[in-house]
Amino acid sequence: MESLAVTLEGPERVTLQALELNAPGTGDVLVDIAWSGISSGTEKLLFTGQMPDFPGMGYPLVPGYESVGRIVDAGKAAKGRIGEWVFVPGANCYTQARGLFGGTAKTITLPSARALSVPEHLGANGVLCALAATALHAINEGDVPDLIIGHGVLGRLLARLTIALGEKAPTVWETQAERRSGGAGYEVVAPENDSRTGYASIYDASGDAGLLDTLVGRLAKGGEITLAGFYKDRLSFAFPPAFMKEARLRIAAEWAPKDIAQTIALIEAGALGLDGLVTDHAPAELAVDAYPKAFSAPDCLKMVLDWRDA
Repeated sequence: MESLAVTLEGPERVTLQALELNAPGTGDVLVDIAWSGISSGTEKLLFTGQMPDFPGMGYPLVPGYESVGRIVDAGKAAKGRIGEWVFVPGANCYTQARGLFGGTAKTITLPSARALSVPEHLGANGVLCALAATALHAINEGDVPDLIIGHGVLGRLLARLTIALGEKAPTVWETQAERRSGGAGYEVVAPENDSRTGYASIYDASGDAGLLDTLVGRLAKGGEITLAGFYKDRLSFAFPPAFMKEARLRIAAEWAPKDIAQTIALIEAGALGLDGLVTDHAPAELAVDAYPKAFSAPDCLKMVLDWRDA
């Protein structure tokens, strides 16, 4: 069996090609993908060749961990799931390319347990389920943010989730003027226009490793900085100011299935909206052009590839 897949042959070398799929097992499902999201964080690092060394890292590889589609076939142990609409958080199912992430393809096989049921009515917005669950996981594991750094998709989801959970609206910093619009019930400001100090909980969603000293300076005593982004550079900070603040540093990593379930419950209850986050769509056959735009255009928050007619 073959699948049409986006393949990174090397830094800034995107192709669309047919790849042979591994034979599915008795507990695997075959998913016909409708939409795949392009991550402006980790996938940008894969695209530019700046991704830190990870198990399974290397080229050629199939990127992607934000896909939604329908189960069209399954092994004997998963036949009952045929017809379900699911979220695919990546797959390692290719014989000719590495499956680091591996979700950006027309057809994917993966273990049934990894294919997570999501509401079909979300359409292309369904690709945001993992990022929303990642934001929720960060909040669930610590204190809610009162300052968020960065107004990309992750920053917007962190702010929307804070409000959806019934907490006080946070302040959001954004350096790019083009991205300061779209605050849904919260204020987005340029950092230089915010003189406040004494923030108890600061979430960085920018991925900028050079911000720690600035953020420590805005903390309340005993406050916490949550690193919610992904960082290609080493992180460092001056110790004396952090010592004086008794600052705490926390890293938020990958979502868990319970976070997806809670996210979907908030969406279905009308507490969390995903509108305005997917800004760009491209047919999958134009992936070679879509990837650079997803990483360089300031008005592109989330690029989605459409596989339905591929």
